[in-house]
Amino acid sequence: MLTEMDEKTEELRDIFIDVTDEDTVTESQEEARGSLIDREGIRDRLEGVVESMRERYGFSTDLTDDELCRLVHAYYDGVTDAEIARELDVSRSTVMRARLDLHLVRDRDRDAPFDLDDLRECLEGDPSVAELAEAFEVSRSTVRRYRRVVGVEDRSRAANNRYRDEFDEILADAGLSTDMAESVREDGLEDATEGMETDVSF
Repeated sequence: MLTEMDEKTEELRDIFIDVTDEDTVTESQEEARGSLIDREGIRDRLEGVVESMRERYGFSTDLTDDELCRLVHAYYDGVTDAEIARELDVSRSTVMRARLDLHLVRDRDRDAPFDLDDLRECLEGDPSVAELAEAFEVSRSTVRRYRRVVGVEDRSRAANNRYRDEFDEILADAGLSTDMAESVREDGLEDATEGMETDVSF
């Protein structure tokens, strides 16, 4: 015999199914990511920003405008780079480069083994990657990674964070929170935060 709580649960479930015309609760709860992007002109507005950035800066990946819009939406939805890569069927490094092209920087992108302001200052002298690697006692790939991040942040600031602000406004109108959770799972634990807009050439 059902308990009173079980009976109430069953009643709520029946009401939900009647209202939504779904066979199970989980079907409606598992709405695919990206469906929101198709509504209320959100896709067109995102594509407008992406096209503007492509024209101004050029992009470092072969992702289409549609894929980039899906990436933006997923980023704001707290999705990790690894998950986005699976959804777009591309490598995680491609997602990261495309994300930076769009001025979307996560806090973990800035988690360098040295002070990024020191790197930014050194870059004024136009040193080689090898010289920077020696100066900071890191690998050349590490230098390249964080030089991209610094370059992206500088470009974003030069544009007065215009593009990130536009993404914020569009997706806020769509009902997504612009204040992202500080921590999201990605290969254990990923910081998925409101990133500073940055753009970089790779």
